Amino acid sequence: MTMRRDRALEVLAKHYPDGIVVPVYQSAFDWMAIRPHPLNYLCTGAMGQASSHALGLALGCPGERVVVLDGDGSLLMNLGTLVTIGHHSPVNLWHFVFQNGIYEVNGRFPVPGRRDVDFATMARAAGYPRTYAFDDLALFEDSISEVLAGDGPVLVNLDVEEGEAYPRDYVRIHSAQERESFKHALEERL
Repeated sequence: MTMRRDRALEVLAKHYPDGIVVPVYQSAFDWMAIRPHPLNYLCTGAMGQASSHALGLALGCPGERVVVLDGDGSLLMNLGTLVTIGHHSPVNLWHFVFQNGIYEVNGRFPVPGRRDVDFATMARAAGYPRTYAFDDLALFEDSISEVLAGDGPVLVNLDVEEGEAYPRDYVRIHSAQERESFKHALEERL
């Protein structure tokens, strides 16, 4: 069973309406449409670096919650980040991994291991105290309050399929204006 990524993001947006979010690739395009917000950190251009950027933000802003919206292919590019996050154990970091088995925005090529990789087990072994895995939207929605409660780091693996086709605005996610907007919003928040 799988759920649509955009529906899962809508659930998250309902329960996390106003915090820092580091979305990457297709999740970023979806998130920009679902929850436009100046605290969306749309500046991760290198595949695999979203979780590292989120860790830096979590450590640098210990009073703020930080959510990272990662892809399975992206996380595979930087598996070492799981160990680094586990080691630093930021209590304010929630790591959502959208596992669809393809590099969706880069030509729809299959991800090695596709749906066989168990990111929740890897994260637990790397030191994340709480991990979850969902393949059913109703169960995810019933559990999201528990997921967001308590301390992190938390990894949530979501078995997803494509949802609505949101525009892929690469210029916007890599723009200096977006970086400045995020920086200004973060300064105001802190």
